[in-house]
Amino acid sequence: MRRETLKNAAVSTLVGATLVTGAVLLAPGWGEEGGAPAGPAARALAAAGAGAPAAPADLKALISDREDRVRARPEDAGAWAVLGAAYVERAAQTGDFALYPKADRALRRSLEVRPAAKGNVAALVGLGSLANARHDWAAGRTWGEKARELDRKSWAVYPVLVDANNGLGDHGAAGKAMDTLQELASGPQVKGREALVYRDKGWREDAAALAYDAALTSSTRAEKAAALSRQGELAWERGEAAEALEHHEAALEEDPEARRALAGRARALAALGRTGEAQRDWRTVLEELPLAEYALEAGELDDALGLDGDAGTRYAQVRTLVAGARQHGVDGDLVLARYEADHGDPAAAVRLLQGEWRQGHRSAHVADAMGWALYRAGRAEDALPFAKLATGQGLRSALFSYHRGEIERKLGSYGPARRHIGEALRTNPDFSPLLAPAAREALEDLGEPAAGGPSDLWGDGPDEITRGDEGEAAEAAEEGAGAGDASGAPAASASASAGAASPSAGAPASRPRPESASPSQTSSTGPR
Repeated sequence: MRRETLKNAAVSTLVGATLVTGAVLLAPGWGEEGGAPAGPAARALAAAGAGAPAAPADLKALISDREDRVRARPEDAGAWAVLGAAYVERAAQTGDFALYPKADRALRRSLEVRPAAKGNVAALVGLGSLANARHDWAAGRTWGEKARELDRKSWAVYPVLVDANNGLGDHGAAGKAMDTLQELASGPQVKGREALVYRDKGWREDAAALAYDAALTSSTRAEKAAALSRQGELAWERGEAAEALEHHEAALEEDPEARRALAGRARALAALGRTGEAQRDWRTVLEELPLAEYALEAGELDDALGLDGDAGTRYAQVRTLVAGARQHGVDGDLVLARYEADHGDPAAAVRLLQGEWRQGHRSAHVADAMGWALYRAGRAEDALPFAKLATGQGLRSALFSYHRGEIERKLGSYGPARRHIGEALRTNPDFSPLLAPAAREALEDLGEPAAGGPSDLWGDGPDEITRGDEGEAAEAAEEGAGAGDASGAPAASASASAGAASPSAGAPASRPRPESASPSQTSSTGPR
């Protein structure tokens, strides 16, 4: 359960599949009824007990073992809980979301046999992780809170709460859950998760150090591969494509079935100009781990290469994969909205994202997508508050900076536009095969700033350079989320306050070292 939240670099957090085998297997009481498996299933069990990912073959063996177990002993609550958790992890490995309904049935059967009131924390944690994997963040938080009420000392509870609260944009609650997890557990998976928290705060050097430590202390090949792939993702986001490639190739040496490492390698190869190899890797990834966000990335590479027919096939695949996942309870509206904004119907993208916002899904990623969709739909003034929310929470995303810069350019704020588009290219000069060239062209069109500096240093003029106004964006974004789609049709207003998503304004706080303080004890005020 301490395994990282899976993200890809271009459209991170869209997968959202938290791998939960270890959480359920470590929950109190599972061994009393579950029985100890042997062979590969035992290896999966041991990996889970250490909070590490299981090798695919071992996980398949564990699923088979638990299926046999529940057929022979249908009143075995522990075996049902283990089986449900294993289905969720298997779905994350393969993209087979048809396993999610099976997981739901197994976990609820566990609760029927042993109700939560009798201490069935395992099933509650499993249901929370399943909800998060389906991007139902509110349900994930509810299940996690129920599990915490039963056993506050179970470390398995807290990754569920971290992921759910991050999905809802409640970073304070996520930070508190992370603090408790660090108090209750340690090891490479906790370090890896902490690295992602630091990355989200913009503390890239600290994140890289923690990710390195996680890889160095990993004990199994599957765990090592996951840690190396995480290092690759962080290197990619820093604009270091060659280093990212090295990490992902090392991950594939440890685990040739690590499809997410293969996706990371494809991304890095494309940035390095090795586009034929990148296309080959994307084909393999989509055959073995068919996720909509990967189809979108592969399509945009084909698009950038002028392969319109191939790109169209991939873009159609995005819609197909989102629709197929929806049949199994997975909310894919964020990736679908990103597709619609750039390649389909921007007004439809706005409507999709208004639905996400009303559900309380207010992460930086949703805010960025909303801002860009509004801009693409011709509503730049409504878009800017969302872009400010996305860029004001610490995460140093080249995509977010570029989106904000283009919105500002449309509004005639050429100084801020120049700054943010330039920031995008400094953060990662190859952040997108389609948008990075567009960013370079936009920066060239903007030209150099006028001699003598901005007309008004304090930001009242069009070339304002102050940064700290993101805190004002929450209220404006709240209004924009319910302002209707691009055609003028009214939309229901958001039901929850945007305050949880609002970044802090003001001067940056001092940053703790990883070993001395937890991320949530400081202000996430922006990039280093």
